[in-house]
Amino acid sequence: MSPLPPTERLNAWLRKVVTPRRVKIAGLAAGISLGAILVAAVTFYFIYSHRIDRQLRAGVFADSVNVYASPLYLAVGDMLTSADLAAELNIAGYRESTTGQPLTWRTENGRVEIFPPEDGSAPARLLLANNQIAHIQSDGKDVRDIYLASPLITTLSTKKEERLPVVFRNIPPVMVKAVLAAEDKRFFQHDGLDIPRMIKAAYTDIREGRKEQGASTLTMQLVRGLWLEPDKRWRRKLEEIIMTIHLERAWPKEKIFEAYANQIYLGRQADYSVHGFGEAARMFFGKKLRDISLAQAALLAGMVQRPSYFNPFRWPERVKDRRDVVLEMMRHNGYITAKQYEDAINEPLGLTSDPLNDLRAPYFLDLVNELQEKQAAKQENSGESGRNVYSTIDLNLQHAADEAVAAGMAEVDRALGKRTSHSGAKAEVALIALDPRTGEIKALVGGRDYKKSQLNRILSKRPPGSVFKPFVYAAALETAISGGANVYTQASMVDDSPTTFWFDGKPYEPGNFHGERFGTMTFREALAKSDNVAAVKVAQEVGYGRVVRMARRFGLNDGIRATPAVALGTYQVTPFEIARAYTAFANGGMLVNPVVVSSYRNGNGAGLGADAHSARGVRALDPRINWLMVNMLEEVMRSGTAAGVRARGFVLPAAGKTGTSHDGWFAGFTTQLLCVVWVGFDDYTELGLEGARSALPIWTEFMKRASRIGPYRNAQEFPSPKGITQTQICTESGELAGDECENTREAYFVSGTEPRVKCQLHREDAVVPNVASDNGSGVPVRDVVVNSQP
Repeated sequence: MSPLPPTERLNAWLRKVVTPRRVKIAGLAAGISLGAILVAAVTFYFIYSHRIDRQLRAGVFADSVNVYASPLYLAVGDMLTSADLAAELNIAGYRESTTGQPLTWRTENGRVEIFPPEDGSAPARLLLANNQIAHIQSDGKDVRDIYLASPLITTLSTKKEERLPVVFRNIPPVMVKAVLAAEDKRFFQHDGLDIPRMIKAAYTDIREGRKEQGASTLTMQLVRGLWLEPDKRWRRKLEEIIMTIHLERAWPKEKIFEAYANQIYLGRQADYSVHGFGEAARMFFGKKLRDISLAQAALLAGMVQRPSYFNPFRWPERVKDRRDVVLEMMRHNGYITAKQYEDAINEPLGLTSDPLNDLRAPYFLDLVNELQEKQAAKQENSGESGRNVYSTIDLNLQHAADEAVAAGMAEVDRALGKRTSHSGAKAEVALIALDPRTGEIKALVGGRDYKKSQLNRILSKRPPGSVFKPFVYAAALETAISGGANVYTQASMVDDSPTTFWFDGKPYEPGNFHGERFGTMTFREALAKSDNVAAVKVAQEVGYGRVVRMARRFGLNDGIRATPAVALGTYQVTPFEIARAYTAFANGGMLVNPVVVSSYRNGNGAGLGADAHSARGVRALDPRINWLMVNMLEEVMRSGTAAGVRARGFVLPAAGKTGTSHDGWFAGFTTQLLCVVWVGFDDYTELGLEGARSALPIWTEFMKRASRIGPYRNAQEFPSPKGITQTQICTESGELAGDECENTREAYFVSGTEPRVKCQLHREDAVVPNVASDNGSGVPVRDVVVNSQP
């Protein structure tokens, strides 16, 4: 039997295999498979669309908080020129414009018109005359002062991301066109998936044998950055496609582009990831995004591809080449003309000399971020979310602090450079300024260069030296209230003859910084001259334990011990602690805790309360004793170790104290502002410069600048409480001045402790006064503090 032809054999096999029953089974299987695929697709879409909708309702950056600075304050009578006002408005986030848009200002008919952000605040009109604010009008009414809306500093996240959010209408067209040219030129035409581009990219990859081209649209990149892990599994790609389709349905294109512009990762600086073109413009160019040039927009758009590889600070030539490629794409796509292209490729990169822009206050923001993490946990438990953090930072004051530190540390460098033994290492610095009445931190510098070191030296423990001495004298003067075997006053006398102090079987022999000796002097003079031997003698007389208890009442740490060395500030504290302690001196004896956040608000603007560590006034010192201490600290500036403050041109009523240990310190205040400055080496090498030559110049420069800003312009004399008596004394005896006394001065006392007997030292029949007498007041008053050698 001859074999069947091939065609007939195939037909016979098909008749055998493809039976009606088998066709039905195959169709059923195919239907089930297709149905399963459709069900899976619908299920996937439902799951991910629901997830996106939930996250969009919470906000695209739900794990982030907007950090605002304190409002800009302006009042009638404030002394400032039109240039000063323009500078303050610029720092606070306003720009000059004739458009009348939010966050702008303009001059019209001799008046300055200010338009706040879109938060319900009314525009304001200011009239300047004779270099001061002569008139303010707000909402059609004459007012004495105004607070302009709080400017946004940055947006922080728990992932250490930092961004400066922008809205689509404020993104310059050149930025939009640069991004479209570099990343997704059909963005405004496609529905999230650019199918022709995907096919072309796949063909190119197959032809080249490797992944050569990307086909992700801006929407796909946004979805990936917001909600997906950066892996290359097929499941993740499917998730990305589904979420992209849904996001395109949920949001208009402008909203998607805005979110993309705020989310895109653009590298890392210091301890933070840089996200968004707004933050990148500030980081790389020191500009607001609205002010960048065409070439700068192309540079930022070019960085999206490989942010670290195209870091302009590290690889300027590489970045320039990439920028020019983007500019060529823009020209090719008709976004710019040939002339614009030629001008742009010839433009220098225009990078800022300070990649961390001094207005950001990075060390301050670290404190805010740490506090926010704790607050977020608390709010999560309560079901509330604080999306807006209103911080205490004053941007104008922060700018003054940064400038003062830069100028002052240049002076320190020059002084250290003259030393033959100097290693060449750079000294470091810390500055903290706050409102002593509320504890609000207004300016903070934690070091010279945040990008090199994120160590916040405001929180680093160092020996405070003589800035601790006021607590010694406060403990002594408090005897006027608490009583005891002896009562001490400003006019009590102390002898600084070299003395060996024995404690715990060991000798302690202090000396002054330059080895000076001043002899017998009043407590007031001893503090002004910052005499070391005198301070230890006073501490010994009062009791080392009493001095330590006084320091505790002022909020200093438990590491301070009751030894002779305590009087000279040997035990370590932080500049933050000293600032907190000195709030009591500047605030009538009431100690307040420093704060960095004034309030939290949710996304709807509703308040969620103040900082958990908000200022709570605690009585640290009787108002009368406190005023006597402030009066003595004023003398330090008038005739003592801090006289350089006046010599350098700061003339407002103020009080303060220098400190010299391993490091240089200065702590001083007016009725409106307290500032503490520390200068030293991180490795604990001795600075070798007194506080008067290291920290004091920085403090003075800062306070001079601050005195030209808003509420810090009009510092007043420190108000005297009831119960203070003023008397003329002899500075050589501390007693009531007599006709024969040549060296006299005004002194102040708690009423009832003032001397009643005229100076015995300068009478012809004078006798040596008793160590303890009542000076005719009935109150035992300690006239002379001495020490006997063992």
